[in-house]
Amino acid sequence: MKKFLLAGASALIAALPHAAMADEGMWLPSQTAAIAEQMKAAGLELDAKTLGDLQRPPLTAIASLGGCSAAFLSPEGLVATNHHCVAGSLQYNSSPQNDYLTNGFLAKTLADELPAAPGSRVYVIEDLRDVTAAMLKGAEKLDGRARYDRLQANRTALIEACERQANRRCDVRAYFGGAQYWLQQQLEIKDVRLVYAPAGGVGNFGGEKDNWMWPRHTGDFSFYRAYVAPDGSSATFSKDNVPFKPKAWLPIAKQGVKEGDFVMVAGFPGVTERLRTAEEARFYYEELYPYQQKMLATYGDRIDELTEGNQAATIAYAATLQGVENYEKKIAGQLAGADAISLVAKKQAEEAAFRAWIKADAGREAKYGAALAELDRLVLESDSTALADAKKGMLARGQLYGAARTLYRWALEQAKPEKDREPGYQERDRTFMTQRMQIIERRYVPAIDQALWADGIAEYRTLPAEQRIKSFDAFMEGRDLASFYAATELGNTAKRMEWMGKSPEDFRASSDPFIRLAVATSDEALAGEAADKALSGKVQKARSAVMEARLAYAASQGRAMYPDANGSLRFTYGKVTGKKVDGQVWTPFTTAEGLLAKHTGRGEFNAPAKMIDLIKAKDYGRYAAAELGTLPVDFMSTVDITNGNSGSSTLNAKGEFVGLAFDGTIEGVVSDWMYDPAINRTIHVDSRFMLWTMEKVDGAQRLLKEMGVQ
Repeated sequence: MKKFLLAGASALIAALPHAAMADEGMWLPSQTAAIAEQMKAAGLELDAKTLGDLQRPPLTAIASLGGCSAAFLSPEGLVATNHHCVAGSLQYNSSPQNDYLTNGFLAKTLADELPAAPGSRVYVIEDLRDVTAAMLKGAEKLDGRARYDRLQANRTALIEACERQANRRCDVRAYFGGAQYWLQQQLEIKDVRLVYAPAGGVGNFGGEKDNWMWPRHTGDFSFYRAYVAPDGSSATFSKDNVPFKPKAWLPIAKQGVKEGDFVMVAGFPGVTERLRTAEEARFYYEELYPYQQKMLATYGDRIDELTEGNQAATIAYAATLQGVENYEKKIAGQLAGADAISLVAKKQAEEAAFRAWIKADAGREAKYGAALAELDRLVLESDSTALADAKKGMLARGQLYGAARTLYRWALEQAKPEKDREPGYQERDRTFMTQRMQIIERRYVPAIDQALWADGIAEYRTLPAEQRIKSFDAFMEGRDLASFYAATELGNTAKRMEWMGKSPEDFRASSDPFIRLAVATSDEALAGEAADKALSGKVQKARSAVMEARLAYAASQGRAMYPDANGSLRFTYGKVTGKKVDGQVWTPFTTAEGLLAKHTGRGEFNAPAKMIDLIKAKDYGRYAAAELGTLPVDFMSTVDITNGNSGSSTLNAKGEFVGLAFDGTIEGVVSDWMYDPAINRTIHVDSRFMLWTMEKVDGAQRLLKEMGVQ
């Protein structure tokens, strides 16, 4: 709920709404009509006024994986996404004997397709509707915890009504800081299978060294397939299930894109911070981000150290390490980018103009002044505890401690009526919770978990005593960590599953040290959560009033305004283009010859031998670009994306598939906070490189035929 309202006590606190630049904006589908003319002027050939219709292509082909974006590319439920979005499934299915992370995977037939990692889903977008009035009903005069509880009750009721439809997953999210709420309805497909992923030397070519960099030569693509029961209903894995029949799928473009071409992306961007205050920007960039970047860097180094020389351990922690390294580098890029564009100073100047606009009119000052002052106060209150919370979060590095806490909370919530249970612990979440407990078995090595938890505890203990968790400290007094791992049964999947059905009394009577610790710290954790909820209710009330002012301010200047990204469906567009960097010119395409030049045959630059031989022979077949005289690998555009957009299909002006968005550039990741057209670029894997790899390197003719390419 804290994330639902505020993504932390201040995640969407408003900063000055600024005019959307030509290629800026993560627009709601309902806003496409409002930007129709500028999209047409940019090169769109489809009817922009109907582009946002969720009942028409291309949006009917867009899907979510619950963290990455995707799209259907065939009438048989074939789903295209990024290689790094299926890394968890590759890792889950890998072993030292079948290392799919390194060697790739290709199912020769439907029967050979492997179940994806537990918890994998394909969500098919069906509806996105405004439910603001229903969400705010009864909350208008409330504040603090009472307001929070009313909003939560309204949200629960809306979701429950939506999910009376079979196989639907629904959610209500805040937009413009809680000034608006929209309900997103998706068909939930539970049987997801791994179909094809190229070798790691293709899908992750360049590894961490090239991550967030240009030029890039990475084939970051893979395929899942969505399966349903024979009657078309969503069902968990069964050999009797059949491929899902989507309402639409994206046609593969016969002609690839060229420099200057219009491109667009539809997907599910995670979180942007463009509507935060200048004070929040200062706090994050001067205090919180530097700390997080340091902690992530040491965490990644520690995993490398602990898994070195152990192939099974390396596989077990591969997905965790990839996520840690990716986020660490992103934060480093954000810090550098903020300096480059003077982010904090620009935020301060923009916010000053907005505040002056309020003060210039007595009516506006009377209507919005108190809410703005209250919001300022609450932001400072939230920021004052954020660093301590980050250090407390280090305790989560112990997977078994985390599992024990989650299982005990599950038991506590099951003892309540369904309508009173916390989000994440309701009956609708049972399958996810079960799979969350199951997946630990493939991502856990006892000695490594103990070492990582010890590091987390050591960092937590750098907090002053008054900021630490008293119940945790009291329980840990005189205990060594080895005794926890020696006495626990939670490392066994079957035992973890047993605890899913036990009562709070069973937990309190347990002798398992991790469970005893979870029980001992629960009351203090719940008290902290209650305080967070009260703060969230106050912030939502202040922010929703301030956002009304900011929307009015934007409208007074004739400017379109889009909400911060929050994991819901968005639409963005731009053009294929490079850029000039000091002393350099970035061309918009990279090529097979560039990949060959980077290839060393070892480490992060180790493409498959067959691929290298084909490039040396210039055997590109029909996939070479005439204007380049060779095979394109990746291209760069100005479309506006962030995390969560990974796996988003890139479409041309006709709505045809031309590639997959997979990354930004290191100096451009500051766009999560402020879009700058001079530096913002998105990197896409070119569909021609995808198809060439499938046909020439991996022999995936079955899939090419299915997509209508052969």
